[in-house]
Amino acid sequence: MISELGLRDRKKAATRAALSGAAARLARALGIECVTADAIASEAGVSTRTFHNYFSSKEEAVLAHFEESVHDWVNLLRARPEDEPIWDSLEHVVVQIVTDPAKPLEETAVMMELVETSPALLAKKLEVHLRVTRLVGEVIAERTGTNIDTDLYPNLLHMAVGSACKVSLDLWMSGKSGASGPEELVRDAMRQLRQGIPQP
Repeated sequence: MISELGLRDRKKAATRAALSGAAARLARALGIECVTADAIASEAGVSTRTFHNYFSSKEEAVLAHFEESVHDWVNLLRARPEDEPIWDSLEHVVVQIVTDPAKPLEETAVMMELVETSPALLAKKLEVHLRVTRLVGEVIAERTGTNIDTDLYPNLLHMAVGSACKVSLDLWMSGKSGASGPEELVRDAMRQLRQGIPQP
């Protein structure tokens, strides 16, 4: 029974990933306004009914990668040693995220640009953001003995590290940085945060 449930969950995850990947490919190629649920389902090799079993809209399907990336942060952070300082844990997680060969930064940049140029995707991203990003803050609160609902610390740390990661990636993808790679920028950003972002 347990193995059957595990297989079923893996098949569901694979179907969801296939639909999300198909939605992203079509949105990049055609523009989100020209993409339909029927086209996404066809691209993924499933029925339109199956698409609607997993996603309520094409925008949600395109943005599934964003939600998955938040869960990646959560899982990686939970996997760090419990007695490790939170700053060390977060730096390890961020470096692991930006150097993951399975998620090329170029592809991430294309998706970010796609979202930022689509009002429909931006609106849906805000909805998803409000729902899932709290999860990272909750893990930080657990690790630091703080309360995400009443303490500034887990919320500030969560937002600061997330912003540091985005700024580092934006600078690297612009091609204007002299850094050897995104990892160097991320580590420098974390160093500056730890020091209270001192004036240059």
